[in-house]
Amino acid sequence: MKNRSIIAVFYLVGLTFLSLGISLIILADLGAGAWDAMYVGLNKHFGLSVGTWIFIVGILLIFVNALLLKERTDVSAVIPVLGVGFLIDFWLLFVFANFQVPMLAIQLAMLGGGVAVIAVGIACYLQSKIARNPMDTLMIAIQTITGKSMAVSKTMMELGVLIIAFLLGGPIGLGTIFVTLMIGPMIQFFYSPVTKLRNYLCEDANRGPIKVNS
Repeated sequence: MKNRSIIAVFYLVGLTFLSLGISLIILADLGAGAWDAMYVGLNKHFGLSVGTWIFIVGILLIFVNALLLKERTDVSAVIPVLGVGFLIDFWLLFVFANFQVPMLAIQLAMLGGGVAVIAVGIACYLQSKIARNPMDTLMIAIQTITGKSMAVSKTMMELGVLIIAFLLGGPIGLGTIFVTLMIGPMIQFFYSPVTKLRNYLCEDANRGPIKVNS
C-alpha cells in the first residue's frame, strides 16, 4: 500500500513538473516545442482551440500506440492529456498571469530550465504505468520497435512532429530546435537517478527491493 502511494506521488509530481516545464518554454518566447507548435499550426489551418487539438491528437495516439505495441487500448491515457492541459492553464493564467518577457539571458535560462524540468517530470511519471501520456507511450513504442535507446527514440519522434509543425506553419524558433534535440538525452540522463530514488523509497517502505518497469 505504501509503495502504491509513493508511485502515485511520483506520477503527480511528474505531471506537475511536465506542465511547469512546458509553461516555462512558452513564457521564454523563443519558439514552442514541436508538439505545441504542431497544435498551434493545426489551430491556424483547421480552427478549434489549441487545447482541443491536444485532446484530439491525444485520443488518436491512444489507438495508434495500442496498434504499435499490440496491446489493449489504454483509455486511462485520457487522464494525463486533460491533467496536463489543466495544469498548463493553471501556470499560465494564474501563477504567471502578469509575467513579462525578460532579457534574453533570462529567456535562455527559462528555455534550458524548462527542458530540464520536463525531463524530470517525464522520468518521474514513467516510473508507473498509471495513465501514461500517449505522447510518451509513443516514445516507448518507437523504442520497442526500433530497439534504440530512450534518448534516440524520443529525438526521432520529436523530429517527426517538428516536420509536421513546420508544414503547418507552427511557431518554430530556437526553442523548438533546442527542445527537439535535447529532450530525449535529458530524459535519459534523469531517468536512472529518478528510478534509483523510487527504488530506495519503495524498498524502505516495504523492506525489500522492487522491480522497476522501464
